[in-house]
Amino acid sequence: MSEKAIAVKRKKVDDLKDKIARANLVLVSEYLKFTVKEFTELRRKLRAEDSEIKVIKNTLIEKAVSESGYPQMGEHLKGSNAILLGYKDAVSPLKVLVSFIKEKEKGAVKVGVVDKNVFVEKELHELSKLPSREVLIAKVVGGFQSPLRGLVNVMQGPIRKLVYALDAIRAKKGGE
Repeated sequence: MSEKAIAVKRKKVDDLKDKIARANLVLVSEYLKFTVKEFTELRRKLRAEDSEIKVIKNTLIEKAVSESGYPQMGEHLKGSNAILLGYKDAVSPLKVLVSFIKEKEKGAVKVGVVDKNVFVEKELHELSKLPSREVLIAKVVGGFQSPLRGLVNVMQGPIRKLVYALDAIRAKKGGE
C-alpha cells in the first residue's frame, strides 16, 4: 500500500475520531438491504436531528472507535455497517433510526455509545423508547412546579382567611 493511501486512511480515521469525540451518540448499524433512495431519506431525517450517518469501511471504524476508547465496539463490526453520529440529543437520532428500520423492515442496530456508555442492540431499543430530552426536562420542571404551587396555596391560606374575616366585618358594620 502506498504512503499516499495510508495517509488518506489515517486522515479518515482522525476525522472520525474527532466526530466521535464531539458526538453524544455513536451507533453502528447494518444498512445492507437499504436502497439508495431509502438511505438518502434516512440521511435527510437524521440531518434534521443534528446527526449524520456515514458508510465507512469496518477497519477504519474499528480503528477510530478503539482509539476513542471503545474497543468493545469492534467485535460488532461484521458485515455492511454504517456509523451514526448524533451531536445534540442522543435519543432523538436513535429514535429516528429505530423507527426507520422498523418501518422499512430492513437493517439493524448493532452497538452504540450514548453519552460515553456502550450499549448493545436490546439496550439501544429500550433507550429509543425514552421521551426526548425536552420532554424529560419539562417533566422535571413540572415535578418541581407542583409542590411549589401547593406551598403558595398553603402560604396564602391565612391571608385569605384574614381578608374573608375583614370582609365579613365590613359587611356586618355596613349593614347596621
